[in-house]
Amino acid sequence: MKLILNQEVPGLGAPGDVVEVKDGYGRNYLVPRGFAQPWTKGADKQIATIRRAREVREVRDLGQANEIKQALAGLKVTLPARSGDGGRLFGSVTSADVVDAVTKAGGPKLDRRLVQVTAPIKSLGQHTVSVRVHPEVDATVTVEVVPA
Repeated sequence: MKLILNQEVPGLGAPGDVVEVKDGYGRNYLVPRGFAQPWTKGADKQIATIRRAREVREVRDLGQANEIKQALAGLKVTLPARSGDGGRLFGSVTSADVVDAVTKAGGPKLDRRLVQVTAPIKSLGQHTVSVRVHPEVDATVTVEVVPA
């Protein structure tokens, strides 16, 4: 089955890529979740639009990616969140919350899709979050969750 990716899928490709996958994987996982759409002959305009949007968002080169990594490494990020007894949060901290906190702390503007919260953040304290700045550069951000 031929598909056009709408979002980055680890191990498969980036937005705008045309990929060949097994029918069940495409029909039961990628298409229903909005990660991909069926490929058609007339989809060339859609592919071009998706690729242009990706080029605007992505980091241009390795040097710029390393600059962003350095900026994130020296950044102190605090994230206020509502919590109950014992320091447990009401809900959890999402990647969008982390992006907002980094921007408020004076860091670079990030795309929320690049922020990877490995374990759900559901308590107060310091937590480490990974950011995939460039395909070859990963940065880590220490986020301190404080009571709001």
